[in-house]
Amino acid sequence: MMSTKIIGLTGGIGSGKTTVASMFAALGVPIFISDEVGKSLMNKDAQLIGDIKVLFGEEAYAEGQLNRSLIADQVFSNKTLLDQLNQLVHKAVANSFRDWILEQDVAYVIKESAILFEHDINQQCHKIILVTAPLDVRLRRCLTRENMTEERFYAVVKNQWDESKTLPLADFVVNNLNLEDTKDQVLFLHQIFSDISSGD
Repeated sequence: MMSTKIIGLTGGIGSGKTTVASMFAALGVPIFISDEVGKSLMNKDAQLIGDIKVLFGEEAYAEGQLNRSLIADQVFSNKTLLDQLNQLVHKAVANSFRDWILEQDVAYVIKESAILFEHDINQQCHKIILVTAPLDVRLRRCLTRENMTEERFYAVVKNQWDESKTLPLADFVVNNLNLEDTKDQVLFLHQIFSDISSGD
């Protein structure tokens, strides 16, 4: 079994992490999308569900599903509560990733997380990719999402590390403005990561 490298993929809200991840997936690279896994676990993991109910009360779930609008309203202006929720979800996602990575027998995998640096997930990664785009472009992209407002966008931005902090910590930067250019950058990185792994 080969030694699989973990490549971290991160970036601010609306930067296009999911787009970049899908490009790697199209090249056959296994992708672990932390946010998607977290959302799934909040409805399936008994331990996590119990912890969320302790934090937010029984009304955190309605008909067996997470009451997302209630949670969003409560954490929207309460960073302490948001941090507590993130810690619970992060722990469950970390356990899920440990099981997932053991099933992979490839040169490298992509682990996508919006809070890669904020929760020290970068420590387990061989290399880090930071996806960037100008703030106005990110806002425009996000406003097409369901339940997203300009106020909510800037609240999320405020709770994420600024690029001035994340850029020096990244090994590679993907400027995601033009899809064809982004695809070329992903192909270039794919070659680098494949060579790194085969060289071990």
